[in-house]
Amino acid sequence: MSAQTPTRQTIAEQGAVPTIEPLASEVVATMALAAHAYLADQEGREPDLEAAAIAIDIASAAFERVKERLRPDERLAMAQMLTETRMTFVRKRGT
Repeated sequence: MSAQTPTRQTIAEQGAVPTIEPLASEVVATMALAAHAYLADQEGREPDLEAAAIAIDIASAAFERVKERLRPDERLAMAQMLTETRMTFVRKRGT
């Protein structure tokens, strides 16, 4: 390991370890965006419903695990984003 690469211990000692809430929020947002990408109709490619379902499941699990630690406005925004993603999935699956 190079002298420039911090170890976990030095990061923790420096107080640079981020809280879980922003990390989990990023997972939720990234997976929701991925689900939308998998559901998109693109030239010559059918939506990948299985990949979208996996992305939605991961986003939902992360949200459920961290939601009580979020501010109310963050919790509401994420819940709305997941609901919209799930509704898009249901519409695509039904066609």
